[in-house]
Amino acid sequence: MAIIQVKGLSKSFTTKGITRKVLADIHFSVAHGEIFGIIGRSGAGKSTLLRMLNLLEQPDSGAVIVDGIDITKVNRNQLRQIRQQIGVIFQNFNLLNAKNVFDNIALPLRLQGILNNFEIEARVTELLQLVGLTEFAKHYPRNLSGGQKQRVGIARALSTNPKILLCDEATSALDSQTTNSILELLLKVNEMLGVTVVLITHQIEVVRKICDKVAVLDAGHIVEQGNAVNIILHPSREVTRQLILKEEADKYLAQVPDFYQFHKTDRTNLVMLSFIGESTFEPILSKLSLASGVVLSILHGELGRIKRMPFGQLLVEITGELSQLKAAFAILDNANIHYEIID
Repeated sequence: MAIIQVKGLSKSFTTKGITRKVLADIHFSVAHGEIFGIIGRSGAGKSTLLRMLNLLEQPDSGAVIVDGIDITKVNRNQLRQIRQQIGVIFQNFNLLNAKNVFDNIALPLRLQGILNNFEIEARVTELLQLVGLTEFAKHYPRNLSGGQKQRVGIARALSTNPKILLCDEATSALDSQTTNSILELLLKVNEMLGVTVVLITHQIEVVRKICDKVAVLDAGHIVEQGNAVNIILHPSREVTRQLILKEEADKYLAQVPDFYQFHKTDRTNLVMLSFIGESTFEPILSKLSLASGVVLSILHGELGRIKRMPFGQLLVEITGELSQLKAAFAILDNANIHYEIID
C-alpha cells in the first residue's frame, strides 16, 4: 500500500511578470518502507517537488496524499500533526550553531512538548548511538566534519519517530567516502526502523546504492519511473541514458585525454556494459572475445550494488570486423547483458 501518492501535481512561479512552469502533471506513488529516488539535473524541479510532499511549497493544482490524507485540503493544525510524521534531511545540514549536538537533536522533541526531560534524554541517547555519535553529544556543529553534521541532521529528523524521511540532496556536499557512509546509514534506518525514504539527487550512484524505485525528472516532467534495477539497466529515454550511461563515460574520458582518445569508426565502438546479480561475477568478456573474435579494451569499471543486488558496469572499447561486432552484440543479447553504445 502506498504511503505517499502524488496526483497531477503542477507548480508555476512568476518573476518580474514572467510565469515559468516548474512542474507539470506529476504522478507517482511510494510504498510503505520503500526508498524512492527522484533524479534529475539542476533546474529539473526536484527541490520544489520534494518541498510539496510536506506542503512547504503549495502546488497550483493536484493532490499530495500522505497515509490516506490529502494534505492539500487539511487545515493548519492537521497539517502540523501530519508534518510530525515527516522528517527532513537538508543538503546544508541546517543545524543551530549555538546548540550542541544533543540539543540540536532534542529540539524537535522540545518543540513538540510531549516528552519530559528524562524521556527526551533517553530518546536522544538512543539516536546518538544509532548514528554513531555517542561521544559527540556535547560538541558544537563548528567542531564537526560534514559527514558528522549530516549524521546529526539524520538523528534530528528521526527524533519524533517519523514514518517518512525526505532527503534534499543529502550527500551532494560530501566527498565520496563520506557519501557512502551516509547512504549506508540511511539504508540501516530504512531496514531497521521501516522508515519510508524519499530522496532527490543528481548523483546516479545514490540511486544505485540504496533506491528501490526511481523517477527521472526533466524540465518539470517525470519522463521515466520504475524499479531502480530496470531504470539503470534498461533506460528508455534519452535523458535517462545521458544521466546513467553517457555522463559516466564522458566523465571518465574527460579525465584521460593525455593517454587515451576514442575515435569512432565502423570497426570500433565505445560500449557501456551493465551486469546485475550472478552475471556480475562471470567471465563475460573472455567468453565474448573467444566466441566472436572481437578485441576488448577495458577503459573503466565499477563494482557495487543496486540496493543489496550485486551490480557491475564496464566502459569498454570493442574492435572487430562488422560480422564479429554483430556476433558480439548477439551474444550479449542472448546472455541478457545490457549494453549501451556510446556515440
